[in-house]
Amino acid sequence: MTESPKGAAERAVVAEVAGPIAPYGGTLVDRVVTGEARTRLLAEAASLPRIEIPSRILADLYLISVGALSPLEGFMSSADYEAVLDRMTLENGLPWSIPVVLPISSEEEASVAPGDRVALVTAEGDVAAIVDVTEIYDRDLERESRQVYGTEDEAHPGVAAIRALGSRYVAGPVSYVYEGDISGFPADNLTPAQTRAAFDEAGWRTVVAFQTRNPIHRAHEYLQKCALEIVEGLLVHPLVGETKSDDIPADIRMECYRTILDLYYPGDRVLLSVLPAAMRYAGPKEAIFHAIIRRNYGCTHFIVGRDHAGVGDYYGTYDAQEIFDEVDTDLLGIVPLKFEHAFWCKRTGQMASNKTTPSSPEERVFLSGTKVREMLSNGERPPAEFTRPEVADVLMKAYRNTE
Repeated sequence: MTESPKGAAERAVVAEVAGPIAPYGGTLVDRVVTGEARTRLLAEAASLPRIEIPSRILADLYLISVGALSPLEGFMSSADYEAVLDRMTLENGLPWSIPVVLPISSEEEASVAPGDRVALVTAEGDVAAIVDVTEIYDRDLERESRQVYGTEDEAHPGVAAIRALGSRYVAGPVSYVYEGDISGFPADNLTPAQTRAAFDEAGWRTVVAFQTRNPIHRAHEYLQKCALEIVEGLLVHPLVGETKSDDIPADIRMECYRTILDLYYPGDRVLLSVLPAAMRYAGPKEAIFHAIIRRNYGCTHFIVGRDHAGVGDYYGTYDAQEIFDEVDTDLLGIVPLKFEHAFWCKRTGQMASNKTTPSSPEERVFLSGTKVREMLSNGERPPAEFTRPEVADVLMKAYRNTE
């Protein structure tokens, strides 16, 4: 019996960077401190100034530390911040679309200066990391909102999130000491080193990543299986960090993922692992950001569908695909797979797109996570054209239990 990719990841001892593609920037960053060194840092933290970080910053801190945001070794400098906003690159010219920054309040800043070592603590008071402060700089809230989210509208969840942060940012490399699980799914939270080891063990030279914050519906399944025709492995990589209040909770989604993958996908060609990142809802800029992260996890291809990471009417249907034409794809180093909007075609009795069916608009059933959420909120069972019946069972049960 062939060992599953997940099993390979769990038993792998990573001596060097494995996987089918080099990490972004060439080196897989590792800022996680363990053993006696961690014990010493925790003792030191007791006498250091402190910055309290919310859950979304803790998520970024974790992703930096395990290498998911390579080549970043800490929170961005002002030079990188300005380059991201002005040119959509890091200062060194490497494509990058969203600032990864550490906010500080005016009260905290009073006891912190460049050259200091500072403890980053959770809302519960646990030390998560030590940052060696290289710089404290002003943020440009309006420009950051426009350049990253395309709007200054405070109704946009991403804009609202950054407006809640401090007025200045702290830069510097981090040393991660937090041992708590930030994902909620520790058994499914594989690091980039672990996914790379799994791909290497499975012999996958080409791997496509699928980003989602919704249960997998029939359109998703169609895109994934089209992609599997041209690559050797699929990483289903749902985001399980902070999302909007009306998004389907992560535990329900994970049950849906396991159900559909067990019944309808080839087990030796799919790996399920969570991404404990906060959702930004930055549309096209987040599509680039998500692609970079998946390259660090070892993927060679990345599915970009309709309205990737979108919210409301802030972005055009295919803006997230078109932005890949604006970056140096040789430097980006991961292939975007651009799919048209998929739908259930009544004429052909299967999933299709404009490229594969001659049907009229009246013969098409369009699928979306938003539509599924609306149906569930109204007590309606999603039909087979929307999602597999076993997934509908999971969703209906979950929604009945929340009434």
